[in-house]
Amino acid sequence: MNDYNILDLELAGVKWEIADVPFVLRAKWNSTQPQQNTTTKPNVAVGVGSVTVVPPIAPIETVSVDTAISMASRPGDLDNLIRMIGEFNHPLRSVATKTVFPNIAKNPNGLVVITDVPGADDDASGCVLSGGAGELFDKMLSAIGMSRDNVSIVPIVFWRTPGGRTPTADELSLTRPFLNRILEFLSPKMILTLGATPAMEIAGIQLAHAHGRVSTTESGTTVMSIYHPNYLLLKPSAKRDAWTALQELQKMLKNQ
Repeated sequence: MNDYNILDLELAGVKWEIADVPFVLRAKWNSTQPQQNTTTKPNVAVGVGSVTVVPPIAPIETVSVDTAISMASRPGDLDNLIRMIGEFNHPLRSVATKTVFPNIAKNPNGLVVITDVPGADDDASGCVLSGGAGELFDKMLSAIGMSRDNVSIVPIVFWRTPGGRTPTADELSLTRPFLNRILEFLSPKMILTLGATPAMEIAGIQLAHAHGRVSTTESGTTVMSIYHPNYLLLKPSAKRDAWTALQELQKMLKNQ
């Protein structure tokens, strides 16, 4: 399986198993040198070529869910809540470059987008949906008469996971109180999820089998789940399905 096959599976919703120790997913070894034992030294590979490592779980003993709930409940407005996110000592902060803050719409139209784990460009800039994926998503919004000026975008976690892997349940549980509080302040008419993790966390569905599906949260908010723009960049043929879903989203939002 080549690199693109692996990325294709990941973006389509296949979850990698996260272990306590990193392990090598793929490697091209120099046949003249012996392979190194990755059990004892998982971060080092002998030889030449490309090596991908699935990093270990971030330590969670530094902060509790109760602390996250307490901190998220304190702010009385959205600006202070965003500031509180920047101060929260989530274990992923130690492995990320920057906190990736939500994009809060200045002129909201009732739609909130919840996107997957921040990408490398997001991690470098601190801005949600940056780089090529962000450019594509901006075009997708523009195609249905929207922009970041009227659509809020919130990452499912506010720090890039090591290697961009799927967040663990513990890592998600520490971020969820802040996400829930943001949604309380924004009171969206509809939620659009991008990627496998938000589809499961917010809508409770497996995206690989339910692209474009409409569901309802426990609070009664309508949710549509579609592929992340990264997947559409990898598989341009999937753009048609995304376009169909966005057109339906536009109609539903107008009828809310």
